[in-house]
Amino acid sequence: MYALLETLWGVSREQWLKYPGGDGPGKGKHIVLIAAEQEYRGEYSMPMLAKVLSTHHGFDSTVLFGVNENGEVDPTLPVYPERGREAEFKEHHIPGLEQLASADLVIFCTRLLTLPKTELDQIVEYVDSGKPIIALRTANHGFRVPLPYKIDGKQVRWGEDVLGGTFLNHHGQWQADSTHGFFDTDQTQHPILIGVNNVWGDSDVYRTYEEGGRLPDDCTALVWGQPLLGRQPDDPPNDKLEPLPVAWVKPWQTSQGINARVFHCTMGSASDFKNPGLRRLVVNAAYWSVGLENSISATSSVNVVGNYEPLKSGFNYEDLGVKPRPVSFYK
Repeated sequence: MYALLETLWGVSREQWLKYPGGDGPGKGKHIVLIAAEQEYRGEYSMPMLAKVLSTHHGFDSTVLFGVNENGEVDPTLPVYPERGREAEFKEHHIPGLEQLASADLVIFCTRLLTLPKTELDQIVEYVDSGKPIIALRTANHGFRVPLPYKIDGKQVRWGEDVLGGTFLNHHGQWQADSTHGFFDTDQTQHPILIGVNNVWGDSDVYRTYEEGGRLPDDCTALVWGQPLLGRQPDDPPNDKLEPLPVAWVKPWQTSQGINARVFHCTMGSASDFKNPGLRRLVVNAAYWSVGLENSISATSSVNVVGNYEPLKSGFNYEDLGVKPRPVSFYK
């Protein structure tokens, strides 16, 4: 069905957004950003980041979206089949995944996707290529079922193995707390942190490991998140809740033994990205991911290009004004 619709659309209907890079350190590098989640308005934040990366830093940027049968960006699609109506459940669809083959970096903003095997295979091919990965917020539980990906006969777990952690629960109160980010004291000189300050977001801290545990040994925490008692940057800290890592780096060793660079940030709602500190953190991570850490500048622009007025996070779609829209709406 999707293939037929795409053939009929031809070139008359946009299925993704492309932002050619201008002059900048990223010139000649291609970043693909995938917006396919239902809660944190990635359909707004990924085009915004793509424009920042292309306009201010020179990267060619392409945004792919999760779409419905009409080719509309549709964050309202269910992620679980309704009980008793499992046969009616429809897979998700991301047009343009073949562009991962030419990508130098992929930024995942996904959540609980059920994709056709052909599309999962395209994602696995990239993940096993040795090229870098950035994953934001819900991307650590970006797929509802395991990827068709095994190494030496062992199933690869997307969150735990590739990214270094998966969502276990909200550390604090969902949609009531916010997050103050501060640097790991041993990593203040890491290139990803150059020029980054005042990291704050109105999304809550995720827990990615059991209480009393820690990040896996191959992860290096860069930013820790302290839950705040409220959703303003000057709200007091919740002293009953320990800080947890919200941004880290790690290697991912592919089936061929290649070490890929991975950056994962559990912050990353569209409203979080109103914070220039978080925008710089992710832009710097893009540089680091593709081996351009020597080109990171504390004074380079991370200003939003054009207007950026994302809808609020949540699942009460009608109240929030969230509905299927054409890809061109997010340009």
